[in-house]
Amino acid sequence: MSFKVSRTALTGVSMLALVACTAMPTEAVTLQIDRMTLHSTVVQTPVRESTAFTLGTDQPRTAEQLAMQFDKADLSIRVMPETRTIDAVAVLDFTAVAPLPAVVVELDTLLTVSSVQVDGREVPAGDGGWINPEGRMTIPLAEPLATGETVSVRIAYAGAPRVAPNAPWDGGFVWATTADGSPWIATAVQPEGCDLFWPCIDHPLAEPKRVDLHITVPSNLSAPSNGRFLGTVDHGDGWTTWNWSAANPNTYAIALNIGPYEEVRAEYQSRFGNVIPMSYWHLRSDDPAKVAALFAQFAPMMDFYEATVGPYPFGDEKMGVVETPHLGMEHQTINAYGNAYRLDGKGYDWLLHHELAHEWFGNQMTNRNADDMWLHEGLGSYMQPLYLRWLHGERYMQAELQEQRRDLINRFPVVSGTERAEDEVYKSDVGPGLDLYNKGSLIAHSLRMLIGDEAFFRSVTRLVYGTADPRPGNFTTRYGTTDEFLALVSEEAGRDLTWFFRGYLYQAALPDLRQTRENGELSLEWVTGDGGVFPMPVEVEIDGRRQTVAMTGGRGAIPVPAGAHVLIDPDNRVLRRQVFLEEWRAAGSPR
Repeated sequence: MSFKVSRTALTGVSMLALVACTAMPTEAVTLQIDRMTLHSTVVQTPVRESTAFTLGTDQPRTAEQLAMQFDKADLSIRVMPETRTIDAVAVLDFTAVAPLPAVVVELDTLLTVSSVQVDGREVPAGDGGWINPEGRMTIPLAEPLATGETVSVRIAYAGAPRVAPNAPWDGGFVWATTADGSPWIATAVQPEGCDLFWPCIDHPLAEPKRVDLHITVPSNLSAPSNGRFLGTVDHGDGWTTWNWSAANPNTYAIALNIGPYEEVRAEYQSRFGNVIPMSYWHLRSDDPAKVAALFAQFAPMMDFYEATVGPYPFGDEKMGVVETPHLGMEHQTINAYGNAYRLDGKGYDWLLHHELAHEWFGNQMTNRNADDMWLHEGLGSYMQPLYLRWLHGERYMQAELQEQRRDLINRFPVVSGTERAEDEVYKSDVGPGLDLYNKGSLIAHSLRMLIGDEAFFRSVTRLVYGTADPRPGNFTTRYGTTDEFLALVSEEAGRDLTWFFRGYLYQAALPDLRQTRENGELSLEWVTGDGGVFPMPVEVEIDGRRQTVAMTGGRGAIPVPAGAHVLIDPDNRVLRRQVFLEEWRAAGSPR
């Protein structure tokens, strides 16, 4: 997801996580609220609450859902700003991968279903027909499908969808207006899932192979969305339909964005030989100089990611960004941007960069379960200190890593080793929360320092693409796990690194390097949360001269002359417990 404030912190325990990457200080949240006040008006509407089932995401799939392959979703959605309602028709195509007696999808009960058809045949509601208790819709088939057979389901529905209490942390529709009173609308549904406004299988392993979008809005507004632009149709009655088509999208990444936009376009000449369209949809009222300055960052960021990870995954569609009345979200090929062009002295827009990271870590490679969410947020967050080095040099990277280090919580392991729901990892009162971002990034840095750039970056590339040599056209979206990444890292490094993953990812406590200095010798010992052996080598500087202690079996020793100045890990290559930081945090963490 994209943010750095715990849901607990922002709404008295509303939704969230952190807006990725760098730590987002409290003042940044305040500035975002100020921006919303000055730049737009968010319409405050009493919250009509969805069911607890609908508000969850990443729910276990039913037997029927496991027996279906989601081939395509064709979504026609009319968005009516004056009434803050939608009127929609979804046509969903499935192929049975096992005998299939019924189609099961999710759709919020706040939306009223007026018609359900299976292969053109109307299915009644109620006994013997379709039902939608708690937001899980079951549609019986007249005859069970055999493996390999297909079915098309048409669902017509309408109503007032859930209003986001605090997007993007607590999601739904955002009904805002710009300074001149124009409608400004966005969806952000990662924490709750796609079923808030379209019928889907709300699970990361149930991505449709294609989603076609037909978004009808007042003709004075624009509706940029996911994938390739297929043109508009002006109906001549004050309404225009915007048509888009996206391949293999993350379900929560399907997004509606509606407003008085202007588009800035350019072509990015990829280092892999293809040409990628880049587009930024911004409010017409924006300062042209600020728009130009932000858009000028698109190509350098793309070049960094292509050089560091591999080809932009959706080059045959676009690299797209849209300005939104909420802070941001990684919506595939149409990332939401609400940072108001703020400068922070680092020479780039951190929000733009972090959401772009998710095109690789989240959209191209999706975690199989929320317990592996650090693969999205941690690896994505590590890209920011790496980018600062790319732009400005080592000092800026180290400063960013230190910001991340100061914000560690270390209350829950980054990875539990069990299946988790998204809330169980993003909420810092029950899971790692912000540590997904900061600790994940610092673990990645320590791993890179241990195994070297070549092995580290090859491992990351293989995780993202499923191949060490990705080229446009030779890969598709895929799923990844922590265990898979461990296997890749061990293979590339030429040694088993289970101890590294166990010591960092599966323990809440950081590895503690205990030191004893006596009789002309410095003795070192690693102590981990589970007492496991942690043979992490340690560099020691003695009166300015450096040596590496191997730490075989988690222990090591080195001669030290009396009176010599000793500095452990002078380049801060190893993530470890630091008592002075714990004391600082316990004292109230003043910045």
